[in-house]
Amino acid sequence: MTASRADGEVSGIAEKLGKVSFANSCDGAVQATLERSVALLHSFWWDEGRKAFQQVIDQDPTCAIATWGIASIDLGNPFAAGPSPAQAKDAQEAIARGRSVAAKTDRENAYIAAIASYYDGYPAKSHGVRLKALSDAFEALAARFPDDDEAQLFEAIYLVGTQPPTDKTFARTLKGAGILEAQYLKHPEHPGVSHYLIHAYDYPPIAKEGLPAARRYAGLAPSAPHALHMPSHIFTRVGAWQESIATNQRAVAVAKSENVVDEQLHSMDYMVYAELQLARDADAHDVIASIAQTGKPSASRTGPFAIAEMFARYPLERGDWREAAQVPLSDSAIPYVRAMPVYARALGAARSGNVAAAESDTQELERIADALKKAKDTYWGTEVEVQYLSAAAWTEYAKGNLDNALKVMRGAADLEDSSEKSAATPGRLVPARELLGDMLRDNGNPAAAMKEYEASLSRDPRRFRSLFGAGQAAAAAGNSDSARAYYSQLVDMTGPDGIRPELTAARAFLASK
Repeated sequence: MTASRADGEVSGIAEKLGKVSFANSCDGAVQATLERSVALLHSFWWDEGRKAFQQVIDQDPTCAIATWGIASIDLGNPFAAGPSPAQAKDAQEAIARGRSVAAKTDRENAYIAAIASYYDGYPAKSHGVRLKALSDAFEALAARFPDDDEAQLFEAIYLVGTQPPTDKTFARTLKGAGILEAQYLKHPEHPGVSHYLIHAYDYPPIAKEGLPAARRYAGLAPSAPHALHMPSHIFTRVGAWQESIATNQRAVAVAKSENVVDEQLHSMDYMVYAELQLARDADAHDVIASIAQTGKPSASRTGPFAIAEMFARYPLERGDWREAAQVPLSDSAIPYVRAMPVYARALGAARSGNVAAAESDTQELERIADALKKAKDTYWGTEVEVQYLSAAAWTEYAKGNLDNALKVMRGAADLEDSSEKSAATPGRLVPARELLGDMLRDNGNPAAAMKEYEASLSRDPRRFRSLFGAGQAAAAAGNSDSARAYYSQLVDMTGPDGIRPELTAARAFLASK
């Protein structure tokens, strides 16, 4: 059935969340609400989904499977940091209630047991360890009930959610994608299938495989803010900037109307990234200026992360190093969120010649990286270590220590290459290999710089700074054909409205040949 609100409308428009069929033993009167709840879960609409599952329980206290839904909602985005203590407590209470009611079928009891495996050992066990236990539980559940297509979908998303960022074979995410592609043939209008395929293919070498899902998901569930935003994950991976802007504009509008502040900010972050690649700096600035009207984000990382990243990204993408050195600091309790403006300030200070400020900010980055590693947050500890090394390299460069600067910058690039970006961000603030290209270009080694820009573009295609850098390096190396190709791509990508100095230089080069 098509899941819809009890009143059937959202702001006067019929709600559309896709088609979900979820077998259960609950009272017939709650069937529509329960299926709507599951559709909301599949599109990561947490607050609305929780209210819907609770409505089911209020109407039918014997509907034990709804407690699985609440515990799943409390877990939140599997690609994020996991539930807060309050959410975990709520989930554990829901699971206990579900077990006390005892579902009428083995399958429903198995769902409750599966989600319970995630909360076992909370908070002693890390989110990653508990998520792997949940993935294993749903893999076993799906094998036990092979005709349960919903179980296959949850098996798939938890496989994708536990893909190690350092595994370049993408074994788990491709296994999940295989399950989802088979399910798409059976359920082409299911929101979870397309949503989870986008996550499954959200990696540079396989991103193009996600374009069909990206181009259909928003149309399947346009009432869900996350469904409108998610296509931009793939659009960003392939450099489809216009499509990313368009879908995020819709996501922001719906998130604003539904007061989903975190989703609004997350979509704005992706939109700013795309606008900056097209040199639409004024449009990006307008999006950032509108942060003041979004309302207060939740306690999760999503909103604060997006805010800190937008402020840091704006001067860095434009190469305004003096402005980058003045980016406001974040008061977030999350260390890697606090690191972003510090990183921008360190790079900005180093590249505008303020060595003392660059050293101070670089030392702060080192402290944050060390603290994350001591807290056993390996992924973010490594991400901030890359920022620290990059800042240290450019500080050395500002001091005139060229050989050491290149050595440290190359180490940062190699370390960053060993992992993948988080789903929280459209891209690292500045790819480390792109920064290495900058350093080689500025140090009079354009041929080597061009190789680094090309390597960066293979991971982050159609990035403005890398395209210009590659064109500039090719021209300096005497490779006019490559310079023309890169400059042409840059000018064609941005269109006639771009006014950055880099575009003026690119157009002048093209006109002279």
